[in-house]
Amino acid sequence: MPQGQPAVIPDDGLTTRARRDRPLLIVHTGDGKGKSTAAFGLALRGWAQGWPVGVFQFVKSAKWRIGEERALRTLTATGEGGTVAWHKMGEGWSWVQRRIDPDAQPADAAREGWEQIRRDLAAQTYRLYVLDELTYPLKWGWLDVAEVVETLLTRPGRQHVVITGRAAPPQLLDAADLVTEMTKVKHPMDAGQKGQRGIEW
Repeated sequence: MPQGQPAVIPDDGLTTRARRDRPLLIVHTGDGKGKSTAAFGLALRGWAQGWPVGVFQFVKSAKWRIGEERALRTLTATGEGGTVAWHKMGEGWSWVQRRIDPDAQPADAAREGWEQIRRDLAAQTYRLYVLDELTYPLKWGWLDVAEVVETLLTRPGRQHVVITGRAAPPQLLDAADLVTEMTKVKHPMDAGQKGQRGIEW
């Protein structure tokens, strides 16, 4: 793909501009580090374009304060660029007025979160969705893979979606426009070193 030129130009009746502006379904998967980091890089680009961005974290605890969240919240507060809304399953999802019962199952929270994403997709609330670690609720059977894929494929408008997490199901990979697999070659944890501030969060 020299100089950003596509290898193939399909005979689909679309103009170059129309084809370039098609919304993308993107998947970052694999056992290597950097899946969420790459997705948050896209969120930064979306913010810079003035897009409303929705970040939905399916696995990370609400107690974790990751650097990207702080950076994107700070950027949103400037009033420049777009807006970034941040939702965490561990908080009981921020759109719920009540706190989720502490005895509730995380699968219930994942389903509740997915239902909100479906509503947002139907309403075209965001231009970019970061569905961070969505692959895990799919792998664990908390969400129906076929239903999730169908919803994503039939989303209206020009909404980009990026999904992160290991072991993305084949149906999702087949449906995606762009798939990147992060492959671990070497990691400090292999030598017994735990994650550290500024690198992992």
